[in-house]
Amino acid sequence: MQNTDNIMNKLKLITSKNTTRFLLIIFILNAFSASSQYKENTEVGLIGGASYYLGDLNKNHFNQASATAGLVVRKNIDNRFSYKAEALYLTLNSDERQSGDTIAEARGLHFKSSIFELSGQIEFNFLPYEIGNPLYTWTPFLYTGISLFHHNPQAENQNGEWVDLQPLSTEGQGTTMFPERKEYSLIQFAIPMGGGFKIAVNESFNIILEYGARKTFTDYLDDVSTTFVGGSIDPYPVEMSTQAEQMSDPLGTHQKGDERGDPARKDWYSFLGVTLSFTINDNTPGCDYD
Repeated sequence: MQNTDNIMNKLKLITSKNTTRFLLIIFILNAFSASSQYKENTEVGLIGGASYYLGDLNKNHFNQASATAGLVVRKNIDNRFSYKAEALYLTLNSDERQSGDTIAEARGLHFKSSIFELSGQIEFNFLPYEIGNPLYTWTPFLYTGISLFHHNPQAENQNGEWVDLQPLSTEGQGTTMFPERKEYSLIQFAIPMGGGFKIAVNESFNIILEYGARKTFTDYLDDVSTTFVGGSIDPYPVEMSTQAEQMSDPLGTHQKGDERGDPARKDWYSFLGVTLSFTINDNTPGCDYD
């Protein structure tokens, strides 16, 4: 009886292993077949939404958000991966005079800036996603890549005029008093990262919801990074104009060396958007779904 049980157990083990191997082979063949049958396509779309920045003048997500718009071109190479080129126009701003925070209001700094961004990205779909295939009509996704952007922080002077801040060297950049502080560039790199949901409405129209963040390598999106460079007791660098002094410390309440920003933390900017995209047929061999 014991020998019979041993034989039965061995048969079950062999059967289980063979079944597992069989299912694995079927899975690999199906995956290969789906990949070989996938019809590559390209999407062109428009994106719109709201953007905001995180830095020395704002610590809260979605605070003082502004409009964002852009153009997207996406190349779907299979049902999991896509390449994307994107051009965005974003507006960033923050105003401590309206913050309601006692410390921030005492500093009295503010800025606004237009961002022009070009980026290349790669997307990964968590679920198979095939435009025109009724079986795969939605998926969550993630993306990353690299971005090049132009920014230009401005602030309102005492005459109510908005002036460019970078040429003023409000933190003594490029002056003999602060030779270690270099003038920052208005063209910077960033790492885009984000994710969202893709929904195939029909065989040619998609709706894509996404949240994206940009890790920058500058602390001067807002023209604020280090310390105040003058005051009522200590003179400002001789190279700074009267307007530069006023924009450096609008309320005139700080002294040289007082904290103006935190150079250890780089600035970020983010956006929440909706893309409406349309598929362009590439005439690539593949399957058509009826």
